[in-house]
Amino acid sequence: MKELKKLKENLKSVIKGKDGVIDHVIIALCAGGHILMDDVPGVGKTTLAKALAFSINGSFNRVQFTPDLLPSDITGSSIYNPKSAEFSFRQGPIFTNVFLADEINRASPRAQSALLEAMNEGQVTVDGDTYLLTRPFLVIATENPIEYQGTYPLPEAQLDRFAMQLEIGYPTEEDELEILYSRQNGDPIDMLKPVIDCNDISAIQDSVRQVKVEESIGHYIVKVIRATRENLNIKLGASPRAFLSLTRCAQAKAFYEERDFIIPDDVKQLASPVLAHRIILENKAKYAGAKKQDIFQALLNKIDIPV
Repeated sequence: MKELKKLKENLKSVIKGKDGVIDHVIIALCAGGHILMDDVPGVGKTTLAKALAFSINGSFNRVQFTPDLLPSDITGSSIYNPKSAEFSFRQGPIFTNVFLADEINRASPRAQSALLEAMNEGQVTVDGDTYLLTRPFLVIATENPIEYQGTYPLPEAQLDRFAMQLEIGYPTEEDELEILYSRQNGDPIDMLKPVIDCNDISAIQDSVRQVKVEESIGHYIVKVIRATRENLNIKLGASPRAFLSLTRCAQAKAFYEERDFIIPDDVKQLASPVLAHRIILENKAKYAGAKKQDIFQALLNKIDIPV
């Protein structure tokens, strides 16, 4: 789709040399999923989130997660008005199009749980009243994989609600030089202009659901999911929610590549970013240095590809 290609070019003007990551971010957006960025500080996670919001002409809110953060700091709360003697709801920062949960694992499990309903159902419930979030709604959460002091590991229920886990990684030497000179006269993000709007993104998310999932492809996805539950190196395999997420992301990838049907390569290329963060390795495999990406590749190699 022409507008999505323009969106990619917009993001590439800010995030240099990371075409694959940008593709996955756009696919997650089209699929209506959320993204967990597990990477070291300073590689452009916040910049990418802001650039995405500006490019779709959407609203953007960032919350720095800290140990003293309360759920109401995210969702909002009821405020008493002494003049009217009534309570009125004041929206929190979660009411936005792109929500950046910065260093999400530094907040307590209680604060982290404030995102569960929003991420899964697109709504927030406060004091018994339910409020719908705007569409599109995308959570981009970040965490530092190196620094664990004072952090709270994300529970499996929370991890399962992220469509993908991505890493930006360090740029190449050439890309770092380009970053250096592109910022001499200001931040490139300040020059970004919207190339698509939120209504278009919502329409794309609806269209993605119409991408055909041929029966043999459906069986293939199920086999991939079930293989994670039967592997001796994996303690906790992928859930049915993971199956639905992999299917929706594969549909989004097909739509992004201007196809109205899924092919096996869509599933193979998305299996690791969609499923790796949802599984737990056995202690023996973990301490032996096994990598989830290698385990997925071995799983995929054993499953017959549908014709």
